[in-house]
Amino acid sequence: MPTKAKKIDQSGSLLGGTLLVAGTAIGGGMLALPVLTADGGFFPSVFLYLLCWLFMASTGVLFVEIYLWNQKEVNIVSMAGYTLGKWGKAVAWIVYLYLFYSLSVAYVAGGGNVINDIFEILIPWVSQWVGPWVFVLMFAPFVYVGAKAVDRINTLFMMGLIISFVIFVILGICNIDARLLQRSNLPMALLATPVLFTSFGFQGVVPTVTTYLNRNPKRARLAIFIGSAIPFFVYLLWQTLILGLVPLDQLEKARMLGQSAVYPLRYILDLPWLFRVGEFFAFFAVVTSFLGVTIGLLDFLSDGFKIEKTPLSRFFLCLLIYLPPLVMATSRPMIFLDALNYAGGFGCALLLGLLPILMAWRGRYKKKFKNEQLLPGGRILLLLLLLFIVFELIVMVIKLIE
Repeated sequence: MPTKAKKIDQSGSLLGGTLLVAGTAIGGGMLALPVLTADGGFFPSVFLYLLCWLFMASTGVLFVEIYLWNQKEVNIVSMAGYTLGKWGKAVAWIVYLYLFYSLSVAYVAGGGNVINDIFEILIPWVSQWVGPWVFVLMFAPFVYVGAKAVDRINTLFMMGLIISFVIFVILGICNIDARLLQRSNLPMALLATPVLFTSFGFQGVVPTVTTYLNRNPKRARLAIFIGSAIPFFVYLLWQTLILGLVPLDQLEKARMLGQSAVYPLRYILDLPWLFRVGEFFAFFAVVTSFLGVTIGLLDFLSDGFKIEKTPLSRFFLCLLIYLPPLVMATSRPMIFLDALNYAGGFGCALLLGLLPILMAWRGRYKKKFKNEQLLPGGRILLLLLLLFIVFELIVMVIKLIE
């Protein structure tokens, strides 16, 4: 009995695990959602949000099941190794790097655009390439120092993110034009599916959440379901605000210029303060996502290449992490939306969608792992999830051809 009591005391809270899932999913990706779903209209996009949430919640639960097949603490790449073999591990390695570098490019470009806006007001003659460099030089040092420094600055910016979002909702909701929400074109909305994968991505923290909840499968499953539902409702509110405030032509213009959903606000209504609040929110969202993605990439590279984290090695790892995105962001300042599309269309779809389905199928029906199946539905549900991923990849290929 004392042993059992001690075990319960060491277990993390369900609330903590839930918020970790929600906080990982909510980030800079939501800035692109209204812009990329504008042509489809409000109700078709909400339908797609629901589908993508249910899909990503399902693969998140699959990751818990797969994680519990191993008694040690392992990451996604290791899971691929012991379920799919060497080829699975190699593919996971490649796709993981592709995904995280694509996201890094998006957030360096997005953060650089905000910095450039500030410079445009204060020093109009400054070149557009300055923004990404200033953005990286401001926040990369926290990643270099380590997790504690990132945690402190991230907490501060998360507070700013929440406060600015609440203010934006309160100030903007009274100006919504319901007529703007009546447009509907489902085929056009489907083209935005790739970036929705990015916006609901949280599976990278599943091992952390499962361990935090003392490897309790039912609590981990509940944390994932509730934690991934929070972004769904946040995105629903965000979609209502932007599509209800901004006319379609302005959102289409933002998409053509590779801008986030906040930028068109400066050209509508007579409410410049609403744009400023939205800009603060966008900046906080990009910074928190940037910090999380790049420190995750640093840890992944350090672990994958077995590099000890000395001051010198951390410096070279940071060069490896930040130089490629800086080159891309400075050569193509408006790459923000494209990078998110590529990250979701291929990276998230393969690593967070296809991979867990294949791992679960092989673990359940080939290797005969006997743990409880946390996601019901058996082979039929796995096949339906697989069809959804195939559909999303087809959509991405169509977008590339166009």
